[in-house]
Amino acid sequence: MFLELNLMKFIQLTRIRIRAVKQTMDENKKLVDSRFWLIPKEIYEPLNKEFKFNFDPCPYPFKRDGIEIDWETMNWVNPPFRRKDAMNNHGPTAFVRKAIEEQKKGKTSVLILPVQSYVNLLLDAGAELRPAGRVKWIDAISGKRDPAPSCNALFILRGNK
Repeated sequence: MFLELNLMKFIQLTRIRIRAVKQTMDENKKLVDSRFWLIPKEIYEPLNKEFKFNFDPCPYPFKRDGIEIDWETMNWVNPPFRRKDAMNNHGPTAFVRKAIEEQKKGKTSVLILPVQSYVNLLLDAGAELRPAGRVKWIDAISGKRDPAPSCNALFILRGNK
């Protein structure tokens, strides 16, 4: 009987340890699968000199969810570029929305976000930028609208006179 009780206790403790190891492995796998990128000093320092940042809602390593807290008056925002890398799956769109919300409170935010190379080319060329909204494109053959609208913007390059 004593031996059976010890064996049962051993099996129970082993199961608890296995669960703890699996949980740790899952957490470590998330860290391995995650990517964290820091801004080079040659980009950040001139911006900091211009804006005098007093808050970073996305510091590395993450200590808190930057979406769930109030921001300061001058914010540097280098959000996770993928939702899976962020706390609570808050990706770049959530941080853009939060920056807009904070702007309405009179706060300034400078966000760095990934874009296609042609966007920077257009902006460098002086393109005007206008939102086009979520466009339901029309299939050229069938004439049917795409049921999944895509976000679009207008880039206007005016001719030089």
